[in-house]
Order: sequence, then structure tokens, then C-alpha cells
Amino acid sequence: MKAGWEAVIGLEVHAQLNTKSKIFCSCSTEFGQEPNDNTCPVCLGLPGALPVLNREVIVNAGKAALALNLRVNTESIFARKNYFYPDLPKGYQISQYDKPFSELGVVEILTSERDDAGRPVEWKPKRFGITRAHIEEDAGKSVHDIGDPDKTHVNLNRAGTPLLEIVSEPDFRNAWEAYDYVGFLRRTLQFIGVCDGNMEEGNLRCDANVSVRPVGQEKLGTRAEIKNVNSLRFLQKAIDYEIDRQIALLEAGGTMVQETRLWNEKEGKTYTMRTKEDAHDYRYFPDPDLPPLEVSSEWIEALKAELPELPEDRRQRFMREYEVNADESFTLTGERALADYFEATIKASSNIRAAANWILSELLRELKNSDTDINNCKIKAEDLGAMIRLIDDKTISGKIAKDVFADMFATGKAPADIVKEKGLVQITDTTAIEKVVDEVIAANAKNVEEYRAGKDKAFNALVGQIMKASKGKANPAQVNELLKARLTTTG
Repeated sequence: MKAGWEAVIGLEVHAQLNTKSKIFCSCSTEFGQEPNDNTCPVCLGLPGALPVLNREVIVNAGKAALALNLRVNTESIFARKNYFYPDLPKGYQISQYDKPFSELGVVEILTSERDDAGRPVEWKPKRFGITRAHIEEDAGKSVHDIGDPDKTHVNLNRAGTPLLEIVSEPDFRNAWEAYDYVGFLRRTLQFIGVCDGNMEEGNLRCDANVSVRPVGQEKLGTRAEIKNVNSLRFLQKAIDYEIDRQIALLEAGGTMVQETRLWNEKEGKTYTMRTKEDAHDYRYFPDPDLPPLEVSSEWIEALKAELPELPEDRRQRFMREYEVNADESFTLTGERALADYFEATIKASSNIRAAANWILSELLRELKNSDTDINNCKIKAEDLGAMIRLIDDKTISGKIAKDVFADMFATGKAPADIVKEKGLVQITDTTAIEKVVDEVIAANAKNVEEYRAGKDKAFNALVGQIMKASKGKANPAQVNELLKARLTTTG
């Protein structure tokens, strides 16, 4: 950010709650159905159709609010938010306004600026306020026809799916803080099972309100809202672009107007969508078809008791109990399934460091290369732990283990079965290894001469020849020890 300026950023995160049916009707929320298949008179807003609240929505919203340290109100009101879009069938959205479901929370997370390669510089704790988290229904989706720019299609499958809108205080001062905060929300909602957090499918979307002001000025600048960003990286890029755009405009003598803008990833720019409405433009009023939502204090306490260990608590426990560093703990707790997999691997292997190394390097790389996730991984955590035990008890070498791992990833077979089928048991018999060492020394006189002349690389070349001759089965530690002894005592 340019010297002399400060950014002020607030975020509105829309999380689709995990329910099989929509918020006010029994239509399916399944993603990927044919356009307009998941619709009925209620979510189409047809005359005479009345909404009926889905209880599971309230359960999920309650868990989310409690996990984010919000106060759940014992009474909240559904309101009609009036505006017109082609993909909003009723001409209004059922949301909440002056009496939201939950409010007034604070979360503390680790956040960091990044270097030019996108790596964290230094993790530091920072607290961010959450104004409210209210329940509402989603609108449909407008699909612009690429072949004919004059045509726009409307898919109402998403209309009426349940959302929790999480509105932050304007506590963010740079794009990476926003990135880390939304990542924290995503992990938390996934861990407690109330939202898939799949931003590509629209399960989680973010609006960013961005303004700038001279350093030291108390008054807030005029904000622009960047609408419906569906990727953490896009969010960071869009905020950074918008900060630079606003500073350049103001330094050139221009005037900021309150507006809604869209992020164009291909061009790396934001564009004006419409002038921004204020609350009075929406003409909120209580929905006459829905009574006040009332929950008891006992219900709230019972819900709190159902929450699992939260990702931030688990991340800190991993650092404390397993001695992984901050970056490793972030990765290992990025998904609940991965965190569970890590702990199951530790239990099966009794080797914490090896479990972390294999997961963070080999496993995550293969999952990325095969475009799959931990939930669909063919290697069971118990089998990865068993493979680590085979290394530790010297049944196989680390080099052979990589071949075994590749086979496990492709087939899902147990490591012991692969080792047996392919005859991969490590050679630890000293006499057998000595024989191979002697053969390699006899066949590589030049390397032997170079090593004795002080060239250490020649030693590595000889080790490589021995491992090749033994088809990778010779115990590496014994190979090094025996080769060094032979080269020292013979000549």
C-alpha cells in the first residue's frame, strides 16, 4: 500500500448451510441439477404459496454462531428485503434486519503479510469483530449467454437455499488479513459440518467493502463494495486492486462514489456494477408470513455441547503436542478430514514426524496432481502408518517406500501386500551387502581413486551404484558404513 494511506475493509461472507432441502420449502439443495429442476411454488414466489421454516437451518446457524463466539438471540425476526433482480422471483428476499439471529462476536486468528512468492512473513494474532450473522434465503443465478450477449438465462435452483450472512466490523487493514479471516471462517464452518465451503460451487461467497483514508484520519472514506468474490486468492487480488485504484483516484483530485463493483479475474480489475443502495433503499419490514423465531437458552447450551474441537484449538494443540510449526499446523488443520487423517496416521505409526512429512510432502502432492481430495484418497491412514512402521523396523528403505507409496496411492493396497508381491524386503544381511560393495569397488576403480584423492562426490556415486546393483534393497546406513570401511582399509 502506498505510504501515507490506510485501507479500511469490512467483509460480508455468505455461507450456504448444509441442508438437504431449502429454507422455506422441501425442494432439494443438490448442486448440479438441470436448470430450474429444484423449484416449487414456494421458492418460485407464486401467489398463495407460504413459507415454512426448515428446523435444520436453525440448528446449523446456531452451531456456526456459537463456533464464532457470537451471541445467539432468543428472539429474531425475519424481514422482507425488497429489490428487483431477474433471479429473485418474489421481488423480495426473506432475510433479517434489526433483530438478527446472532450478533456481537470477536474472533482471534493468526494473520500474516506475504512475500513476493506468497509465503507468510510472520504470523501474528489479531482480533476481528463480527457485527452479526443472520439467516436468509439465497437468490437464483443469472447466466449470461456467451454466444449471444443480448440474452441472459435464469436458473432458480439456488433460489431459497439457506444462507448465513456473516458481517464483520471494518477491522481489516490489508488484503491478507481479509484472506486469512475468510480462510478461518471457511475452516470453522467445515469443521463443524454446517457448510461445505466450496467457493467454486458458490457454497461460500464474499463481498468486500473497501475504503481508503489518509493515515491519522478518523473519518471513514467512501466505500466501494466488491460483490460475490468466489475465491480466497481472487478476494486478495480484488482488494489490493481496489485499494490502489481508490488511492490513485483521490490523489488525482477525483471523488469516490459509493457503488457496487465486480471483480474481473481475466483483466485483474474491478468494474462498476451499480450505485450502492443503503438500508432504507431496501424498505425492510417484518415478513407477515413468518412468526418471530424463538429459541431457548437451554437449546443454545445443548447446541454448544455438540460442537467438536474447533480448527484454531486443534491447530494450537497440534503445535503443542506434535511440535509441528505454524505453517505445517495450518495445512494439517485446513480440513477436518485431513486433521483426522494425520492423527490416525500417528496412531498407526507411532512416529509423529514421519507422519507429518509423508502427508505434507508426498500425499498432498499426489492429491493435487490427481485433482482429488483426502476424502477420496485410496490410501487409508492406517496403511500409511503401517508403511512408516515398515521403514522404522528396516523392512524397507526410504527409497523403496516411495515406490510402495506410489503403488498404494494408485491401488489402495496394503503396504505389506505390495512389499511381499514385489519382493521389496530390505537387505540387512551384512555378508550379502559386503558382496555387492566389493563388486562395485572392483568395477569402479576411477571413483575409488577419486574418493581417496579427497573427492567426496565419488563416494556418493559409489553408493548410488551399490543401491542400483541391489535394486534399492540394501540398507542405506549399512551400505555407507561398509563402503567407508572398505575404502579405508583396502587399497
